[in-house]
Amino acid sequence: MMRGRAVYSGLVDIRDGVSTALLTDQYELTMLAAALADESAHRHCTFEVFARRLPHGRRYGVVAGTGRVLDALEHFQFGAAELDVIAHFLPAKTVDWLRNYRFSGDIDGYTEGELYFPGSPILSVRGSFAECVVLETLILSILNHDSAIASAAARMVSAAGGRRMIEMGSRRTHELAAPSSARAAYLAGFDATSNLEAVRRYGVPGAGTSAHAFTLLHTGAAGGGDGEHEAVAFRSQVDALGIGTTLLVDTYDITKGVATAIEVAGPELGGVRIDSGDLGVLARQVRDQLDSLGATKTRIVVSGDLDEYAIAALRAEPVDVYGVGTSLVTGSGAPTAGMVYKLVEVDGVPVAKRSSHKESRGGTKKAVRLARPTGTIIEEIVYPAAGPTPAANGYEARELLVPLVREGKPVADLPTLSDSRDQVAHGLISLPWEGLKLSAGEPAVPTTFVS
Repeated sequence: MMRGRAVYSGLVDIRDGVSTALLTDQYELTMLAAALADESAHRHCTFEVFARRLPHGRRYGVVAGTGRVLDALEHFQFGAAELDVIAHFLPAKTVDWLRNYRFSGDIDGYTEGELYFPGSPILSVRGSFAECVVLETLILSILNHDSAIASAAARMVSAAGGRRMIEMGSRRTHELAAPSSARAAYLAGFDATSNLEAVRRYGVPGAGTSAHAFTLLHTGAAGGGDGEHEAVAFRSQVDALGIGTTLLVDTYDITKGVATAIEVAGPELGGVRIDSGDLGVLARQVRDQLDSLGATKTRIVVSGDLDEYAIAALRAEPVDVYGVGTSLVTGSGAPTAGMVYKLVEVDGVPVAKRSSHKESRGGTKKAVRLARPTGTIIEEIVYPAAGPTPAANGYEARELLVPLVREGKPVADLPTLSDSRDQVAHGLISLPWEGLKLSAGEPAVPTTFVS
C-alpha cells in the first residue's frame, strides 16, 4: 500500500519541484509585511486548527488530509515565478524574506483517520508568527475539503453495513479535486474508486466497466432491435474484460437486459449494474431473475445519486455493491468541516478571540480521550499543554495529539493510508451507539475544556 504521504495532490496539478506557496490568500502575506515592518513577525506563536461546531446533523467528524498537508508543506517555497506575483503588492523587504522561506517550526496533530468533535485541537502549529501565519489558507483548504469528504464517506460506509463501496464522484467535482476526494473516501472505508489519478498517486484500488453510451454505440449493429444490439454490446464487453465484468442492464428494459446478460455471459457473470429507477424494487426483481437463471453468485451493483439515507434504505435489499458520486463530493452531501486556524498563544501568553459566535480558547492545548474497558468513548478532554494530564478516573485514556513535524521536517514512520483506514474503522466501532445514527443530534462524544 502506498504511504499516506506519497505524493502531494492539491486543487492544482502539483508535481515535485512545483511550489504550493501561492495556494493562499493575499491577506496572509500583507499581514506578514506589516509584522515584519513593526518587528512582531518573529514572536513565538501557536496556531491551532479546530472546528467550533460540526455541520448540521453530524455527530462526529473524521480527520483527513493531514498527509497531504505535510506534503504540501515541503513544497511551500517561493521561487522566481511566485516572487514575481507577490512583488506587485508587497514591500521589497517582505519579498526578500519570503525568498528564503522554509517552515522550521513544529506541528502536532490528530492522526489522519482520527475522529474529532467540536473544539478538538486537530492541529497545533508552532513557530514564529511569520512562518506560521502564511500556512493558514493552505492547511485549511486541504483539511476542510478532505475531512468533509471523509466524514460523509464514513456515514455511508456505516449505512452500507459491510457491503462494497465504490467512489464515482469525479464527474461531479473539480477535475483536480477528484483524486483527493477519492483518497479521502478510501481512507474512510470505501473499497475502490473510478478515478485513475487516485489509483496512480495513492494506490487506491480502481473499479469501472461501462456506461450507457457503450450499449447505445452498438445500435443497429445486429440489424435488429434494442435486445439484439444490447447483446452485441454485452458480448463485446465480456470478450474484452472477461465474464467477471459488470454489465449495465437498464439502458432499455431491465428484465430483458438481465436475461440478455446471462445469455451472453452465462451464470458466472460477475455482476449487473442498475443506475436508475426504484432501486429497492428493481434489486429484488433482478435478484429473483438472476437466481432463476442460475446466476446465484452474480452481484448486483446500484448507483444513481445515492447518499447515506438511500443506502440505509436499501440495507434490507439484495444489493451487493454501492456506487456513490454526487452526494459524496459536493457540498450538499459533504458540507464543509468548518475548521478554522486561530492564534492561541504568543510568547507563552494565551490569546483568544472574543467575538460572539466566533470565540476561541487561548493557550496551546493537548487532548485526551477517555473510553470504557469495552472501548466505547465517553469523553474528550482538552487541557493546557503545559499542565498535568487530566485524571482518567478508572477509564482508559489516550493522548490524541502526536508529533508530525519537528524543526520543519516530517517525523519518521507516520501512518500509511492503510493505517488511517484502520483508524477510521476502529473509531466508528468505538462510538456510542447513538453516534452512528443518521438523524440529527448532538455530537456523539462530549468535549470538556480544562483551564
